[in-house]
Amino acid sequence: MIINTGARTDTVQYYTDWLLKRFEEGYVLARNPLFPNKVTRYELNHDVVDCVVFCSKNYEPILPRLREITDKFNTYFHYTITAYGKDVEPGVPTIGESIETLKKLSALVGKQRVSWRYDPVLLTEKYTIETHLKTFEKMARELSPYIERCIFSFVEMYKKLEYNMPEIIMMSAEDMEILAQGFGKIAKKHGIYIQTCGTNGDFSKYGIHSSGCMTLDILGAANNITFKNLKHKGLRQGCHCIESRDIGAYDTCMNGCKYCYANKNPQKAFENYKLHDPNSPLILGELKETDTVQQGAQKSFIKEN
Repeated sequence: MIINTGARTDTVQYYTDWLLKRFEEGYVLARNPLFPNKVTRYELNHDVVDCVVFCSKNYEPILPRLREITDKFNTYFHYTITAYGKDVEPGVPTIGESIETLKKLSALVGKQRVSWRYDPVLLTEKYTIETHLKTFEKMARELSPYIERCIFSFVEMYKKLEYNMPEIIMMSAEDMEILAQGFGKIAKKHGIYIQTCGTNGDFSKYGIHSSGCMTLDILGAANNITFKNLKHKGLRQGCHCIESRDIGAYDTCMNGCKYCYANKNPQKAFENYKLHDPNSPLILGELKETDTVQQGAQKSFIKEN
């Protein structure tokens, strides 16, 4: 099975001690987002965990101790660095700081295990098409020696986004074509494999691949292992990723990104953080008498010789 540490929250940036403690003790508990009293236990050992996948906007907090995980497990790292500033991503380091941290991460784990995520791509009066292409060019030039691939997606216009980010400008099909053409040209120039993620649309004519960002092919090649030929069910419509188990929780990320789908509102995450105990098997709070704990279904996807 695949353990995902960062789809619901930026675990690496805000919950590093808790995450390392979970791997030290060999198990973790995760609440069901829809049925909070249902808790699932996952064992964190080689027999059932084929790969640990990370996704973060700041790996700096975990770098000094990352080998506690990478020495024992296959791993893969998504690093999100966008064109946005504190006005859109309040808790995220600057672009320059993020690039330097990515370089350190790449040196530690190997470029084959690192993907640069430039997503979501959205438009405002400040973050125009020209701004995106100019920033993407600068980033691609500096990051190309340190990454395996670049993954981008266009923002999904869900209802909450219209409330949290009223300045957003609706992106047209023409806008997407211009951006995709530019991204493809820049990626080719710098020798970067570029693909979309969760975006319905064919941009192959610009050299952009359409694939999941967390497939067994990607994880296998990065870690020099061979997986069984399994169907990739995806996490949502338009997703082509392999099934995984997320150990985080919604409404816990304090990055405060305006486009975030995982928080009801930024303040809620700060309130929830007060419930966090680094020594608890749950990312938030403790087990309650009304909780029901069940063992998660875990089996290896690795192909036997």
